Amino acid sequence: MGSSKLVGIVLLVVGIALLYFGYQSTQSVGNQLTETVTGRFTDETMWYLIGGAAAAAAGAFLTLFKK
Repeated sequence: MGSSKLVGIVLLVVGIALLYFGYQSTQSVGNQLTETVTGRFTDETMWYLIGGAAAAAAGAFLTLFKK
């Protein structure tokens, strides 16, 4: 297994974990109240979701398409 595939797998796992924590954060009472009042999630939650999506996408690319 090449080093790029190993890095890809690690990024994919970290990205999925960040997406999970971001989703859990969106379900919290405080975050739902903030979304109700302001119409958007807190900055911390958004960073979890954006970072998780970026890491998962990069990990999937490295794992599946990089040789």
